[in-house]
Amino acid sequence: MTSNFLEAPPLVVDLDGTLLKSDLLLETGMAFIRSQPLKLHKPLGWLTKGKAQFKERLAHATHIDVTVLPYDTAVIELIEAARKEGRKVVLATASHHTLADRIAEHLQLFDQVLATNSECNLSAHRKRDLLIEHYSHGGFDYVGNSHDDLAVWAAARHAYVVNPESGVEKRAKALGNVTRVISSNPSGPKDWLKALRLHQWMKNALIFVPLLAAHQITNPLLLWQGVLAFLLFGLCASSVYVLNDLLDLADDRHHTSKRHRPFASGRLSIKSGLFIFPVLLIGVFVSAWNLLPWAFTGALVAYYILTLAYSLSLKRQMAVDVIVLALLYTMRIIAGAAAFNLDLTFWMLAFSMFMFLSLALVKRYAELYEARRKGHTEKTRGRGYYPNDLEMISSLGAASGYLSVMVLALYIHDTVTVAMYSHPQVIWLACPLLLFWVTRIWMLTHRGQMHDDPVVFAIRDRTSLIVGAMFSLVFWVAA
Repeated sequence: MTSNFLEAPPLVVDLDGTLLKSDLLLETGMAFIRSQPLKLHKPLGWLTKGKAQFKERLAHATHIDVTVLPYDTAVIELIEAARKEGRKVVLATASHHTLADRIAEHLQLFDQVLATNSECNLSAHRKRDLLIEHYSHGGFDYVGNSHDDLAVWAAARHAYVVNPESGVEKRAKALGNVTRVISSNPSGPKDWLKALRLHQWMKNALIFVPLLAAHQITNPLLLWQGVLAFLLFGLCASSVYVLNDLLDLADDRHHTSKRHRPFASGRLSIKSGLFIFPVLLIGVFVSAWNLLPWAFTGALVAYYILTLAYSLSLKRQMAVDVIVLALLYTMRIIAGAAAFNLDLTFWMLAFSMFMFLSLALVKRYAELYEARRKGHTEKTRGRGYYPNDLEMISSLGAASGYLSVMVLALYIHDTVTVAMYSHPQVIWLACPLLLFWVTRIWMLTHRGQMHDDPVVFAIRDRTSLIVGAMFSLVFWVAA
């Protein structure tokens, strides 16, 4: 083995953006925000002590599960090919050595690890100088991806360029020693559409509920305001989804389906997410303030704050999480009323809270059902429930759904309802329709057939659409 090492220069591999389809500094940063949101002043203090100290403190203050990180299989294949040739393989990274060592131990692919320590941040020229010190100028091949790697490639025998940052490939090829360019992690519009979760915008149709309830759906001015409110609320929600995915990287990577999300899988970079979510948010609030009633902007602010609190903490609190989810659904109706300058009624809010609490519990039941099916008994990762809570959750959820039917029945006898509708007694026909739908949703969930957000499921489900059409017809006839 020693003679082979002497015959072929070692293969030196960068970590962030190369072997790993992510950035460990940003990974640890997001993990710190997620776990200690009230201590954000600490990293700012660490940064004043230099980048090396900053990385060290951050690495020790967080836990990164290296077994589920998004590794690039094309780079791993390159490493394995080098090992078969008997070449020495070195991991050289600007990430802190505690994380690099754990990754090397997990992958079992490296003969040596060179990484940042408390004294030195091993990036760009420092990395180049250390590699020259160890293997001489031109005495190693280097695999990298970024502008910082240009200095190292210039000192290497052969350069391997992996998923290069903008402008890097051209500058690397100008050095004259590029052996191979690996494009193994292309991202495109589909990834962004998935990250922004445009399919979830269907839930924002709840904004039009106050307009329907007030019998103003044919008013063209209000309809225009509704369309604008729908778009702005959707963009705000997309901003929240991106931030939520960045905060939930660790939990998503342990989830059967969520691990394929663009940020968790590494198809989209954390850096791009940190850029897009505030841009969307600023654009939404500026537009809302200038184009719609100020109350709508207030509703958006409340929705965003509540969602942020949910992402950082409340989603892990038993019972609190589903109540907050119900509130987030209801906030869409409140925002709609604000956009149209319409009053919210007691009946609308009561019906919404009970119905959406039932649907939030459907969502939790579906998650726990999958955990129990896999034989898990421990608390669900990132949640406050155990698989054995299934029966209680189904009882609470069905009861909440039926309470919404009772609210609808009481609404029929309200004096305002009697005055608003020509035939209010016809609305009674809506009650059995709603009873059927709530019962069916819970039966499907109990059978493990609920794989979507229940509101999104309802909009896509043929039976739900038929029930919804009949429900609307009842109110049309009653009018």
